[in-house]
Amino acid sequence: MKKFLMFFTALLVMFTAIGNVSAAPLFKDVDDKYGSKAELDFLAKRGIIFADPAQNFGVNEEITRLEASAMIIRALVLETVDRPDPNFIDVTPEDEGYDIIATITHEGIVNGNADGEFMPNDNLTRGQMAAILVNAFELKGTTDQAFKDVDSAYWASDSIKTLLANKITTGYPNNTYKPTAFITKANFGVFLARILNPEFKQQPVCYKSDGKKTAVVNVQVTNLWKSPNNNRVVDRPSITNPTDIQKWAKSMSVSQKLWLVGRTDTQALYGQEVVILKSSGNWHEIAVKDQYKPRNKAGYPGWVPKTHVTEVQNDYTDCQLAIVDTNIATLYNEPKKANKFMDISYTTTLPVIKEEGEWVHVQTPTSGVKFLRKQDTKVVESFAAIPKPTQKDIVDSAKMFLGLPYVWSGVSGFGFDCSGLIHSVYKNHGIMIPRDSFVQAVNGTPVARKNMQPGDLLFFAYNQGKGKVYHVGMYIGKGQMIHAPNSSRNVEIVSIDTHPYKANYAGSRRYLK
Repeated sequence: MKKFLMFFTALLVMFTAIGNVSAAPLFKDVDDKYGSKAELDFLAKRGIIFADPAQNFGVNEEITRLEASAMIIRALVLETVDRPDPNFIDVTPEDEGYDIIATITHEGIVNGNADGEFMPNDNLTRGQMAAILVNAFELKGTTDQAFKDVDSAYWASDSIKTLLANKITTGYPNNTYKPTAFITKANFGVFLARILNPEFKQQPVCYKSDGKKTAVVNVQVTNLWKSPNNNRVVDRPSITNPTDIQKWAKSMSVSQKLWLVGRTDTQALYGQEVVILKSSGNWHEIAVKDQYKPRNKAGYPGWVPKTHVTEVQNDYTDCQLAIVDTNIATLYNEPKKANKFMDISYTTTLPVIKEEGEWVHVQTPTSGVKFLRKQDTKVVESFAAIPKPTQKDIVDSAKMFLGLPYVWSGVSGFGFDCSGLIHSVYKNHGIMIPRDSFVQAVNGTPVARKNMQPGDLLFFAYNQGKGKVYHVGMYIGKGQMIHAPNSSRNVEIVSIDTHPYKANYAGSRRYLK
């Protein structure tokens, strides 16, 4: 009988559109803005739940075994009369829900425990839910993908894999399923709606757990220091977790900024991959993988507080990327501008979980999924797929930072040094160039001064251009360059013939092809 009724239900679903979502609240706690309104509206139209705008549905309340059983029975259109006594010691014919319990057990969908109890008012776990739904709707299929908190020996492992194979669940963003956690009424309804109507099914996640640990930065920006514990009171906003790099940069005097020279070397951004080289006390020596440093294969090295780095196990290689394309962007806890999580810098790159309306859902290292406004990012399939920039693209990006104060070793929208500005702008457009000016000066393609084009780099060296390179600027045309000059000034546009740059000119390089 169950199979026939399921076939009938499937036909009903096929010929019923889900686009006509109710324009009125279903319940007091399920209005038009509620994220799962469409799924619950679908269930209400089919009599699986009973809408009442004057009452709460209890979206965040944990569902009981009896409540879940009732929804399944209505979903399968099962008759509840003339069912045999289930003979549970905690259920009598006088109890409310007796007919539901008798029906669900007679159909073999939900059973009691070894002590002869049905436990109708016990909350349902996510593991139990998986086993019950797979059994009730005779779901088939499996997958090689595994959640990191579901051992293959776990009693509901096969059922959880079946839900995953059928796109009924994708688990949580950190690749967990939480099988022993209780499921809420709203979430149970969503799972049920996905089974009954394929249009509600979740798309496969782009990430997977391969067991390999990867170290990433866990603060908006971290400074890489020459040695651990070599910082001042004024540096505290930059070594705490969370950091406040904007406060740190603005709080320093010129002399305090100059003190950083030779003590910090570079910065790394939120979510950026690093390699932990060694540890000392509360500090890690790390290497930033995509910042090239000669004779350091692992990347640009330096010391950071241990709390600034975390290890993740998921592989996001197949995910799209959201690249921050404005000076500073805000991550939000929910797709509302009123609930701020953290400010992040230009060129910060995070995996995309999905796009929805004006929002991009991105994966953070340890704080789950957060939300970026689309207007603050560009979403690409991969770093290699970033569109090739024009000269104007490169120059316009650099000009966004006009007036931004210089910060020694800076590679963020909170403050750049000269080579950090150039490195970040090019990286934002998919072109990886070395981090330091003296290394940038010996890579790329040499260009004669008279043949320079916008986007080309100009280098300046001591001893009238014959010594070590100490500065870099970007040519923008008409004899001008944009650059981050020094700790007492801001990002600016000047003539390339300005003193001392005319005398110290050491050559030009092209990185645009």
